[in-house]
Amino acid sequence: MTIYEELKRRGLIAQVTNEKEIEALINTGKAVFYIGFDPTADSLHVGHFMALCLMKRLQLAGNKPIVLIGGATGAIGDPSGKTDMRQMLSMETTQHNCDCFVKQIGRFIDFSEDKALVVNNADWILNLNYIELLREVGAHFSVNRMLAAECYKQRMEKGLTFVEFNYMIMQSYDFYMLYQKYGCNMQFGGDDQWSNMLGGTELIRRKLGKDAYAMTITLLLNSEGKKMGKTEKGAVWLDAEKTGVYDFYQYWRNVDDADVINFLKLLTFIPIEEIEDKERTLKGAALNKAKENLAFELTKMVHGEEEAQKAMNAARNVFGGNGDSENMPTLKLSSEDLLDGKIGILDILLKTGQCKSGREARTAVEQGGVSVDDIKVENVKHMVKIETQVIVRKGKKSFYKVVV
Repeated sequence: MTIYEELKRRGLIAQVTNEKEIEALINTGKAVFYIGFDPTADSLHVGHFMALCLMKRLQLAGNKPIVLIGGATGAIGDPSGKTDMRQMLSMETTQHNCDCFVKQIGRFIDFSEDKALVVNNADWILNLNYIELLREVGAHFSVNRMLAAECYKQRMEKGLTFVEFNYMIMQSYDFYMLYQKYGCNMQFGGDDQWSNMLGGTELIRRKLGKDAYAMTITLLLNSEGKKMGKTEKGAVWLDAEKTGVYDFYQYWRNVDDADVINFLKLLTFIPIEEIEDKERTLKGAALNKAKENLAFELTKMVHGEEEAQKAMNAARNVFGGNGDSENMPTLKLSSEDLLDGKIGILDILLKTGQCKSGREARTAVEQGGVSVDDIKVENVKHMVKIETQVIVRKGKKSFYKVVV
């Protein structure tokens, strides 16, 4: 089975510009491809997982990835998939976020011996002459065609700024520059990037008379068609400081039954034949085991095998009922947080992040969904006494160790 056949079998490929040429390049290890990451935060998140896994798969097959950090485009904001304009970041913040991204991507991609590159589009975009850009690049773009692009349609009603309107031109210019500088012949990205990517292939054809290719990958959606990567606490980040290892593990351990096989195919490196064997017998204990495999493999990929093992052991201990909370996510309180050695249950739920608001915390208690050391809390005014530690549970799957 070729690498391209495996990508199709796993359901990773959404759209391609020229399947025959793309398949030949990938299978022979001759693809020099790029994926762009705009540094809109100081950490990658679950939404980036598909792209990172694809880069790793293709690199293992002998192809060369180029990681393009959007030091310039990130300061503008991509309107694709957005109903509101992104908050514009300072150049200092953008650079800090770029540095964080590079460090995280290094966990997935091998940059040794020129096997991959990291480049920043700020190197060629920030010094562009505006008139030169309009004459040399802008002349090749049809406004009517741009406005018809899916990435702009949903912003038209609320108002599309001229700043955002330039994004397609900037991304296309990136592909054009990467083609010339590094021989980059392919661009990969999420399916919502299709119009922007076509702009790049067309610019290369018009300016250089050369062929370049684009392929979009399936967006990471659950069985209900909703984007993955959000919890009641917010985004699921790859930075352990923003989303703890245990919480990251539990996010994947708790996916819906209908999503397990699909996520194993899309995100893990477990052989596709083994996953398809699981699919035929996926029920009961086998289903729980598959969820555990998914959570362990993805946590290992992001945080390392040792941390993944700790998270798995902690989950087994907590849900197995043996009381071992060593690796459970922990809230540390100081004596100033307590009044006569006690703290309100609603305050705990807010401090742990198990609830986003006081109203949500009150509702959780009133509906009987909160317990402390396996004793249900029924009064929203309940004060929890903490001498060393307590275990607070919300619902069936959210546990926190609270220590002083």
